[in-house]
Formats: sequence, C-alpha cells, structure tokens
Amino acid sequence: MNKNQTAPTGEIEGLIIKDLEVHSDDRGYLFELAHSYDLPGFGQVYAVGDPVRGSIRAFHKHDKLWDLFCIVSGSAKFVFVDDRADAKTKGNMQIIVAGERSPKLIIVPPGIYHGWMSLEDNTLLISTASELYNREAPDEYRIDPYTYGDVWTVKGK
Repeated sequence: MNKNQTAPTGEIEGLIIKDLEVHSDDRGYLFELAHSYDLPGFGQVYAVGDPVRGSIRAFHKHDKLWDLFCIVSGSAKFVFVDDRADAKTKGNMQIIVAGERSPKLIIVPPGIYHGWMSLEDNTLLISTASELYNREAPDEYRIDPYTYGDVWTVKGK
C-alpha cells in the first residue's frame, strides 16, 4: 500500500479491545488494565487515580504478591514499613516522594506494609502486581493508616 491508499476499515483478527470496569470510592478510582488471564506472564496491571490531594491509601502487606508502582501524573508520598520476620531491616520505615517530575519505579516485596498519599489533585498511579488479585481470598493484611503515627503530614524543610 502506498501513502495515497487507504486501508479498508473493519475488525482485525486477534486485536482485543476491552471496556474496563472502574471501582470508585471517596478516595478516587481504580481500574485494572490487564490480568494473567488476558496475557500470561504477570498477575495484573491497574491504574489508581486520586482526584483530590491528601487521599491516603494505606496500609497493607502481602504474603506472596509483589507490587510495582509508578506515579505517572501528579505526585505522592509513599510510606513503607518492613514487617518481614527474617529481614535485617525488620521494623524500619522508609518514606519517599515520587511523581511525574521525579519518576521512580517502586518494587515492593511481600511482607512490607505500604501505603501512599496523593500530594496533588489528579494524581495517577500505575501498578503491576505479580499475582492476580483474588477478591474472595485476598493476599493482604490491612492496618490503620495511622498505625505508625502521623506519617502523612507534609513537613516543610
């Protein structure tokens, strides 16, 4: 086909277009992008949007699932607490800020409590999970966002 020709329109064999289900609550929204049953080789990919800064999503940890996070729009404060029994860093807390102006890939192994708070309106996180989320028997342990004190207040330097 040369540049002056147009391709015929119609469906393409093997091309999949899926409508995505959006889960919303007072913190914002989440929609899952892909799952292991869509394409083998990973658990799932999802997007989490926080329309209002200050939304906190914390804390939880997993037994076997690994989380990979990247803020693609806006910015967020992440808090991690090592709860792995055999880790040299058990009990340590680490806080980082990531965002579109300071992009990071954050890889969270099982056993680490983690959570994040949006620092800007319309912050968007993309996450990849090593396992497919099981809604009937989730691999997660949740605790209160203030279990480790007020780690969420942004302090000036």
